[in-house]
Amino acid sequence: MVNRLGESQSPYLRQHADNPVHWQEWGEEALSEARERDVPILLSVGYAACHWCHVMAHESFEDAETAEIMNREFVCIKVDREERPDIDSVYMAATMAMTGHGGWPMTCFLAPDGRPFYCGTYYPKRARGGMPSFTQVLHAIADTWRTRRAEVDQAAASVQEALQQNAGALPSADVELTAGVLDKVADAIVSDEDTEHGGFGGAPKFPPSALLEGLLRHYERSGRHLSTIERTASAMARGGIYDQLGGGFARYSVDAEWVVPHFEKMLYDNALLLRFYAHLARRTNSPLAVRVAEETAEFLLSDLRTAEGGFASAFDADTEGVEGLTYVWTSQEIIDVLGLEDGLWAAAVFNVGSTGTFEGAQSVLQLLQDPDDPDRFARVRATLREARSRRPQPERDDKVVTVWNGFAISALAEGGAALGRREWVAAAQQAAQHLLDVHIVDGRLRRASLAGRVGQPAAALDDHAAFALGLLSLFQVTGEESWRSAALSLIDTAIAHFADDEATGAWFDTADDAEELITRPRDPLDGATPSGASLLADALFTAAAVSEPDASARYAELASATLQRAAIALARAPRSAGNWFAVAEAVARGPLQVAIALPEGGDEGLLRTARSHAPGGAVVVAGAADSTPLLAERAPIDNKPAAYVCRGFVCDRPVVDEAALVAALSA
Repeated sequence: MVNRLGESQSPYLRQHADNPVHWQEWGEEALSEARERDVPILLSVGYAACHWCHVMAHESFEDAETAEIMNREFVCIKVDREERPDIDSVYMAATMAMTGHGGWPMTCFLAPDGRPFYCGTYYPKRARGGMPSFTQVLHAIADTWRTRRAEVDQAAASVQEALQQNAGALPSADVELTAGVLDKVADAIVSDEDTEHGGFGGAPKFPPSALLEGLLRHYERSGRHLSTIERTASAMARGGIYDQLGGGFARYSVDAEWVVPHFEKMLYDNALLLRFYAHLARRTNSPLAVRVAEETAEFLLSDLRTAEGGFASAFDADTEGVEGLTYVWTSQEIIDVLGLEDGLWAAAVFNVGSTGTFEGAQSVLQLLQDPDDPDRFARVRATLREARSRRPQPERDDKVVTVWNGFAISALAEGGAALGRREWVAAAQQAAQHLLDVHIVDGRLRRASLAGRVGQPAAALDDHAAFALGLLSLFQVTGEESWRSAALSLIDTAIAHFADDEATGAWFDTADDAEELITRPRDPLDGATPSGASLLADALFTAAAVSEPDASARYAELASATLQRAAIALARAPRSAGNWFAVAEAVARGPLQVAIALPEGGDEGLLRTARSHAPGGAVVVAGAADSTPLLAERAPIDNKPAAYVCRGFVCDRPVVDEAALVAALSA
């Protein structure tokens, strides 16, 4: 036996190709070997930017003695959670059920048929803090497998039963998601705000992008809770979680004050936050929101864009095995780069003192207030950024994941339209075309590609829905029919393959013809990213507005049934339903549709006004009369552009001047 990860499509798996462990990818070959050898499976799940995944790899998987035990007693399988979210979802649920907590690296021991009987996360090389060493765990599991097989079978059966019992659909609650109900949801979310430091709850703090988008839509409808939105947006943008030199956000803050981040930088966080800050900038004209949106977009375009035009997954938390090595500074290092006068000034601006905020005298840069000399700030910032570029840099995971690229496409298209940045829209178009060209094989969407070569894993529900939303955003921004057609095709595929036939409006996360695992995963709650079900609800409502009447009715019916199943989550766990909240707020406005009929060569002032003033989640389409279903039998008036504003199935009289359109959108 040998390590078989060298030819993997996953950069994370390739990181383990030189381990003395005989790693295999998940598949029938590995499962068959476990059955033939009659040994358990050791399943290790992680991802490329994960700090503790690297720690465990260095401590245990690179160690020859540990590897010898693993190879002798187990069939060892490595999984990239970003490439196989289905496997991650199933076994994370098992880990949570067994231990009460989860995370990565995830370490599960399975019977040869895939049923888990013992699960955990990180295990240290040597026992400490009440945690057994990894080798102690390996010996104990191997001994239990040989001598107490009946107990193993009983545990595996019990876990599988529990997973299947918890895999049911959310009930369709008999609760109408009225404006009053959504007001209570907003109040429940805000009641958990950290009013001193911004954000929700305590440490560690993750960027609550979906919640903020939902609260912003709530503010647009009700005028409430703007202070909560701005407090959190400002705290994140000024804290160490934001890269004050290069733009973009880290994965989370280890403290409640947003000072010290976990340094991995993920595409999904930055795409979702770009979209939020662009929407906030459009709504409030906040200079801080504008700057953060622009810098985050530049981070996507300059640092995460691949040669093929897609967007890479992440930057590692570590640099040469040291967390934060690229990003942290001492005051002396700043002075060495800038000279004494500028160095002292910059250290004060970035809140870098002698005691440090990270390890030793090192500090993570913060920008707690705007500097009094913007020109000087721009100069020293550029100099520090250039000096930082000469440091060792974290590894980039170049894997192009469909769902996260869908987020980026939506963010760049909508942000570009809102802030007048055509280059963002062009980048979104290039990424979308790359996914259409590479990620669709024989009519079916796949999860990820690397260097223009698509991988085998099938796309999940969130891939279909997020990509469809990105395409629908491009259709609204560009008016190009091809984007609409491709989006509707993806939505139709999702309906055909992911719907729960026994519960209208409920969805599985894997397709009906995907690899069969011990249970078919689904998780309707929003987590670090929106759930596939909430994304699909959003896509269905948008599709209903831009499609032909027969299809529109079908999409609208499914969208309503899907959202109705989220009522229980919004009522009982609103912080785990941020994207559901955003979708529900858009629906509470109608949902709003704006169709602008343009004469040939007509002025686009009405279109700019609609994009500036329409609330989040509104559908805005412009073009010639009858050029698309939303413009059917809607023509310019007296050869002037005309805006048709509709809420649900009720439409206002068309307007031809910008002031009247603003009034109609504010009603």
